Amino acid sequence: MDDDLLEAAKAAAVGAGQTLTRFIEDAVRHQLAIRDHVEGTSPPDLPIFSGDGVHAGVDLDSNAALLDQMDAGR
Repeated sequence: MDDDLLEAAKAAAVGAGQTLTRFIEDAVRHQLAIRDHVEGTSPPDLPIFSGDGVHAGVDLDSNAALLDQMDAGR
């Protein structure tokens, strides 16, 4: 284990009033729970739009130009 990571874990364990072993066990459980939740989740449904593509003059490669186009429509 990386020395800096180990020192940070030791300090966090002391701050939480836990042993280092307990702190690491809790951290591993937490990461496994996140992984299990993500793996069991299906991606959200995204809206589908029909049409002829982007409006004339819209440059999707430029954030600034896209924001200008959006602001102009207000």
